[in-house]
Amino acid sequence: MDNPTAMLHCPNTRCQVPNPQSNKFCEQCRTPLLKRYLLAIGKGIKAYKPGEVIAERYLLMDSSVILDMKPGTPPDTPQDIPQVLTPYLRLCPYGLHVPQLYGRLTPTKGRRHSEVWLLEKVPIKVTQMADAQGQLLPELTNDWKDASPMRQLNWLWQIGSLWQPLSTEGVASSLLKPAILRVENSLVRLLELQPDTQGKPTLQQLGQLWSERLAVGISPVIADFFQQLCTQLLDGQLKTSEQLVERIEQALKNCGRNQSYNYNIFASTDAGPSRPQNEDACYPSSEQLLSSRNGAKPLAIVCDGIGGHEGGEVASHLAIDTLQEQLEQLPTDPEQINQTTLTLELELAVCTANDLISQQNDTERRSDRQRMGTTLVMAQGFGHQMYITHVGDSRVYWITRKNCHQVTLDDDLASREVRLGYALYRYAVQQPTSGSLVQALGMNASNSLHPTVQRLILDEDCVFLLCSDGLSDYDRVEQYWETEILPILDGQVDVQSAGKRLVEIANTQNGHDNVTVALVHCQVKPLENGQTQLSVSQPATIPTSLARTVLPTRVGTSPSRVKTQQSSSTPPPKRGSWGLLLGILLLLLLGGGAAAAYLFRGQIVTLLNQEEISTSPPPPIPSESPSVIPSPSPTPSSSVPRLIQPNDWIEIKDDIPLVVRNEALSEEKLIPAGSILQVTEKLPVDKDVWLQVKVCSVAGNNSDTQPSSPASDLSETAQQPPSEAKQTPQPQATVAPKPKVVPGDISRLLETRVKQDIRDNAMRLIPANSKLSSAQLGECEAPATPPSPSPIQTPSPSPTSNPKSPSN
Repeated sequence: MDNPTAMLHCPNTRCQVPNPQSNKFCEQCRTPLLKRYLLAIGKGIKAYKPGEVIAERYLLMDSSVILDMKPGTPPDTPQDIPQVLTPYLRLCPYGLHVPQLYGRLTPTKGRRHSEVWLLEKVPIKVTQMADAQGQLLPELTNDWKDASPMRQLNWLWQIGSLWQPLSTEGVASSLLKPAILRVENSLVRLLELQPDTQGKPTLQQLGQLWSERLAVGISPVIADFFQQLCTQLLDGQLKTSEQLVERIEQALKNCGRNQSYNYNIFASTDAGPSRPQNEDACYPSSEQLLSSRNGAKPLAIVCDGIGGHEGGEVASHLAIDTLQEQLEQLPTDPEQINQTTLTLELELAVCTANDLISQQNDTERRSDRQRMGTTLVMAQGFGHQMYITHVGDSRVYWITRKNCHQVTLDDDLASREVRLGYALYRYAVQQPTSGSLVQALGMNASNSLHPTVQRLILDEDCVFLLCSDGLSDYDRVEQYWETEILPILDGQVDVQSAGKRLVEIANTQNGHDNVTVALVHCQVKPLENGQTQLSVSQPATIPTSLARTVLPTRVGTSPSRVKTQQSSSTPPPKRGSWGLLLGILLLLLLGGGAAAAYLFRGQIVTLLNQEEISTSPPPPIPSESPSVIPSPSPTPSSSVPRLIQPNDWIEIKDDIPLVVRNEALSEEKLIPAGSILQVTEKLPVDKDVWLQVKVCSVAGNNSDTQPSSPASDLSETAQQPPSEAKQTPQPQATVAPKPKVVPGDISRLLETRVKQDIRDNAMRLIPANSKLSSAQLGECEAPATPPSPSPIQTPSPSPTSNPKSPSN
């Protein structure tokens, strides 16, 4: 319910003049007025009536939707966060789908009621052209029957991709509640998170929901495939969400052939009014327009240099040149490369650029804050998918006709504190060092770099904006996307005019830094002679491609052991090591390519640098303290481990990093010594064998999964003096502490690497028939009586509550 007397304050922190809600621009400074819609969760919101202004700033639109009338003022962000709300924080990398905690609603003076929290980035109509601005987006089941087959598959793919991360946080039940699943064109968005209070949900329950609620409106093009998919879920043939996603991706690939993809790309960079030189760089070159038709590889890159004119400018241009050269070697035909290989190639290209910058730093003897570096955001179109790669705090935004979404999550201290569950973002960003980078290209070697690669399915016209923080600071994108970028989709403005206008806005409204923008306008059209029905000839056995779980770095070696191997006291390898080298080189020749070179680059360099081959056995390894896990007859660490089989256990002997891939995203975590993994599956891929492993128990897991001192980094002395505008500080030359793995995390390890780590006494293989304690089994302990899947029941809304309210 509208309240005409409630005034909307200007979001400009230097203005904040109240304006009528009907205004689009501030009457004082002409800044676009920002309408930030929030969702109230908690029973306390029932104490207020629609149309009421709460705490002199929050206008209650209906029973749960709130309009923040002072978007330029930080909300109440207490440091004590209820445990039930921490999944919102930990799932912040999935901000496209999962709402985020905004703050706590401070009650109106004199009223007492239960606590109310506010969510932002909720599925609410936001565009001023929308006929029902401020209302909840429709449920997926309501729009299902009218969606194209490509979009239906896209929605299923997103739900499957969210299953594992939500299951890890104990909120996968959210994906089984039709009232929570909302859609905004091609995007699936959750209204709120539903705790798994009735036990851990199963994929059988998901299959039951799909077969009951979605089978009626399924497109005839994919009807047979959908029926087979539901049957595989209900019968337990699809045992993991990763297998589910892989099946859907096969169908998406086939459907994607029936669409054409055309791109217009424009980039522009400027030093800005406050900087004497420009340390940013971009591809295409500034002021250049590129057009890419179906079959080409559209590419846009933005880099924000760090380290002054003699450093940042060099680093950003070196990154652009290296990435462009590396990516030009990729095939243009999507049929010649799968998503796993392409993800690896993108990560490898980023690491190559990082190593070149880092080597130049070392050659010039730069250290600490003198080291040059650069941030990176990159958009690479490939068939029906857009790959977004980033390192640092430059950003990518995804603009559709319905909304503007930030795709990337800044690699800074503020975002890290949120991801670890320590603080609300609106609190973390206010701290003096919140913008300090935790990683950037060139600061360290690539084994300490963790680029993020995301994939988006393209089934509608859209625009991707890549920009440095010269534009994104002060929420300028959120303020201006609707007036400056959205018209591109309707043909009212071309990308050149829009790009130049965004640079002008950055210089006039911010002006504290260099600015670089790149716009990628994607036009999706169905082909005239499209496929009539999707083939279901795919094999019933589940594919075993790596699907976002390939590890970009060697995970079986901790940094300390790397240094030990390189020391002069380390004995030279046996003659058999040359067999390993020849095997690696053969793998490269047979198609392992860049991925194998990257995974084994340390061994190749070490083996090639050996001056003498010794045939004497290595010295005996000192015995370690007894393990808590009963061991079979021990074998010397130098002997070859027995064949690794599914259901075997692996004890971690050293603290090591482990890349956990949760469908569309990845995160490197720390797995402490003494933790237990279980081999759940062996996956042959080309000439390699990969082990899918599950984290059963985590050693020392007494304080959840975070380091011991919450938000401590935010109170440290800033690397640069704080200023009103968010600066790009010099990143430290150390990598931020990694979060620990949690029981239930899934990863994949190359079998040859695991065997090598067993030889190195970094891991210990335990046969499947060994008896482990209940604490050691942890998440992998089988229940006494396996429960049968319970039917999905959709509760009827009570007559006294709104069925769309998260309080139901």
